[in-house]
Amino acid sequence: MPTIPDNLRVYAVGDIHGRLDLLTTLHEAIDEDAELHPGPQCIEVYLGDYVDRGPQSASVIDALMERMRTRNAVCLTGNHEDIMLQALTSQEAFADWLRVGGLETVFSYVRPSGTLDQSQLWNEWRTGMRADHVAFLTQLETSYVCGDYLFVHAGLRPGLSLAAQERNDLLWIRREFLDYPHSFGHLVVHGHTPISSPEVLSNRINIDTGAYATGHLTCLVLEGVDRFLIST
Repeated sequence: MPTIPDNLRVYAVGDIHGRLDLLTTLHEAIDEDAELHPGPQCIEVYLGDYVDRGPQSASVIDALMERMRTRNAVCLTGNHEDIMLQALTSQEAFADWLRVGGLETVFSYVRPSGTLDQSQLWNEWRTGMRADHVAFLTQLETSYVCGDYLFVHAGLRPGLSLAAQERNDLLWIRREFLDYPHSFGHLVVHGHTPISSPEVLSNRINIDTGAYATGHLTCLVLEGVDRFLIST
């Protein structure tokens, strides 16, 4: 059985996508669980895709930054954070980002008065984008290992060591990873591919339950060989 090292408990959280309401509810549940079961050191791991589609992306980032200040929290990057960073320096990337939910994120930072064309909106958003949020986004890790578990946003390319993985695969891969039936060397905990309920397989666990659309934000709790789920 895959295991977490002694005296540790991990709370792994799936894709949030701008749903501050769900994240707040889940944080309350995590805090309650930690209080009811004291002892182990608690680590929170967030699997990326904090922004886009939902209405409160900027506030979600604030909440995660506060969590990093007050808890032992690890925030990984998702493909949506990657696109958001590219949109800061490229109007073409900005246009691509708007098509995958970026407009909701833009409006969580700025509320333009009147109708703006895309170029004007891009400039207003860049002006309104907070420096501390840019720093947060640029410092996100791509993966995290704890015991027999590996945490990543999208997955791994089969046949390659973690050190040999390409960033693009860690943030974007789907079919080659999802269809692979064998071990990756670690049990991989991931998001990126929305499903109706968590998928627990021998080589991977998917906890992206499409929170922005379903209202279900999922947390996988790991301690020793035990694991269970908390969901909104």
